[in-house]
Amino acid sequence: MNLILLGAPGAGKGTQAEKLVNKLSIPAISTGNMLREAIANGTDLGKEAKKYMDEGNLVPDELILGIVAERVAKPDCANGFILDGVPRTLAQAEALEAKGVRIDHVISIEVNDQDIAQRMGGRRVCSKCGASYHVVAKPPKKDGVCDSCGGALIIRKDDAPETVLKRLEVYHASTEVLKDFYAKLGRLRIVNGNQSIEGANEEILKAIGAKA
Repeated sequence: MNLILLGAPGAGKGTQAEKLVNKLSIPAISTGNMLREAIANGTDLGKEAKKYMDEGNLVPDELILGIVAERVAKPDCANGFILDGVPRTLAQAEALEAKGVRIDHVISIEVNDQDIAQRMGGRRVCSKCGASYHVVAKPPKKDGVCDSCGGALIIRKDDAPETVLKRLEVYHASTEVLKDFYAKLGRLRIVNGNQSIEGANEEILKAIGAKA
């Protein structure tokens, strides 16, 4: 089963992807994590992507699609995959179709902008291993310290208030048109993101016809 998760930054796509990986036994492909890893490693792709991400802008299609095409061709994607963070534009969605990347269901996790801003303001990331936390929803055992490696927890620049507002503007302008695109193909599934993590996960599984 090949899935796409749509939703504004902070809507819970990454959290739901983790749960779906465990329940469906297919890998989640998060372009955000791939890009941040490339930036941390100082690769050419990372350097090029960093200037866009720091400004809260979308990374160009050719960079994103190059990452995705390589990833879905790997053996662990043979039984399905979950795309998190791509496609973000209509051009990307059309390119995936043109490349023959089959998508069964597109899940749009709906959360209003005010709640998004509050959520992202509480996000923290480990400066060493990249593990994600939230001061309310997923706090570390010790304030400011990663449970896994003991690294310092930081606020990513793209979670800063001014960048969040810019990212939401970009999302509404560029990404929401994807809902119309996939609705016309009969693949769009709308899920309420303003509920518990478990509640949203059960709604997703029901929408795609999988067992909870």
